[in-house]
Amino acid sequence: MAIEIERKFLVDGSSWREQVHSSCHLRQAYLAGGTTCSVRVRIAGERAWLGLKGRVRGASRLEFEYLVPLADAGVMFESLCDGGRIEKLRHIVPFQGHRWEVDEFLGDNAGLVLAELELEREEETFARPPWLGAEVTLDQRYFNSYLARHPWTGWGTGHREEPRP
Repeated sequence: MAIEIERKFLVDGSSWREQVHSSCHLRQAYLAGGTTCSVRVRIAGERAWLGLKGRVRGASRLEFEYLVPLADAGVMFESLCDGGRIEKLRHIVPFQGHRWEVDEFLGDNAGLVLAELELEREEETFARPPWLGAEVTLDQRYFNSYLARHPWTGWGTGHREEPRP
């Protein structure tokens, strides 16, 4: 069974940029989303995936990803996705033995920068990089599926800085 254990944080400042190992441009769109799971198509360069993510329990959720032909993904992206779209640059930033994914959102979510860390166990400890801000793992507003339908730029400044518990 595919279980993703992921912690998510706001990013404070831009010092992380000096440590970027690699970057890629991602586009993703949602085919379906409900209370039990979301279904998305993701395109990164010449590769594409169909992904299914289950409901979050703590920092864990079921996640399944399947490679799909790029042409098929393009058709899905343009014709089947009515649950919103996300565009971002994903930067890989190594820090003290862990691989951080720093997502710099574009388009309707421009200005939002989130860092994600996948772990082996929920209780696993890790070193916090100096550019790491508040944790938003359990704040559903920062899920990509939510951002696709409710872009960050429309939240208003009073709702951006305060993660929900």
